Amino acid sequence: MLRGGWLWLAALWLAGGSPQPERGPRRDLGGASHDHSDGFAYDHEAFLGPEEARTFDQLSPQESQRRLGLLVDLIDGDGDGAVTVTELRGWIERTQRRAREESLRQGWQRYDRDGDGVVTWDEYRQEAYGPPEDDFGGTQHPDTYRRLLARDERRFRAADGDGDGAADRDELAAFLHPEDFEHMRPLVVTETMEDMDKDGDGFVQEDEYIAELYAGAPGAPEPGWVQEERAQFRQGRDRDGDGRLDAGEVGHWLRPPSADWAGVEAAHLLHHSDLDKDGQLTKAEILGNWQMFVGSQATNYGQDLERPHDEL
Repeated sequence: MLRGGWLWLAALWLAGGSPQPERGPRRDLGGASHDHSDGFAYDHEAFLGPEEARTFDQLSPQESQRRLGLLVDLIDGDGDGAVTVTELRGWIERTQRRAREESLRQGWQRYDRDGDGVVTWDEYRQEAYGPPEDDFGGTQHPDTYRRLLARDERRFRAADGDGDGAADRDELAAFLHPEDFEHMRPLVVTETMEDMDKDGDGFVQEDEYIAELYAGAPGAPEPGWVQEERAQFRQGRDRDGDGRLDAGEVGHWLRPPSADWAGVEAAHLLHHSDLDKDGQLTKAEILGNWQMFVGSQATNYGQDLERPHDEL
C-alpha cells in the first residue's frame, strides 16, 4: 500500500539464498490527510513505529488491548487520566525517533564489517548482495538483482555527501532513510517514479497509481475505496488536472508541506477517538477505538514497558 507508511519498493525473497533488498522510502507519512479505506496501517506505524507494526499479528485482540492500556499509562505523562494532543504528539515523535535510531544501529552493526567507523560501498555491497565475482550465486533473478544493486549504488553515492566512498553515521542514515533528508528528496521522487511509471513515459497515470493499491480481477467492479482513491488522484494528487502526475506532483504527494506531521497525526487520532469532544482522550476512549491505534496485532511493547519513563 502507498498510504499507511513504509512502502517496500522491492520486498521479495529471491531464490538461491539471496538477501532481501533494502526497503524504499516512506510514503505519505509527512502530514498528508488520509482515510481508512485500507485499514489503519498508517496510524499503527505512526503510533508504534514500523518495526513494531509489522509484528502485530503475534498478539490476540485481548492481549493487544491489555498492552495498549499499559502504553496509555506511559503516554499520559502527568498521570491525570487524560491523554492530550500534546502528549500524543510527543509519543509519536519519540516512537519514530526510536525506530530510526534502531534501524541505524542495526544497519551500522551489519554493514561496518571491519569496525573502522565508516561503511564503504564495498562493505554494503558485500553484505547485501555478495561478492562481485559471485554474480548473485546463480539466482533465478540476476537481472532484478543487478537493477537493485545499481539503484542502491546510486542512492549510496547520493547519501555520501563528501564523496569519499565511505558513509559515516549521518550519511548511512540518509542512505537507509532518504525520506528524512531534504537533500535526498529528488532521489526519493526518482525512485518512486521508476516504481510506478510502468509504461516509461515519465509520468504516473491514474491506472498506474491505482495498480500500486489494488489488483482486482479483470472486469470485476472496483470496491468503493478504490473509487475514492481515483477521486483523490484527480482532485488532490493531480494538481494541474492533466490526468497524470509529473515528478513535481509526485514530490508534493510524497512529502506535502507540513512541518508538524506528528501533530497532524495526533490530532487525527484524537478526532476519531474523542467521544465526548473535550479535546483529550481517556483510557476508555482509546481502548474503545483500540483498532485504530494497534489493531488485533502485536508489537514489541516489552521494550517500551521496561524503559525508564524519562526515556519515553
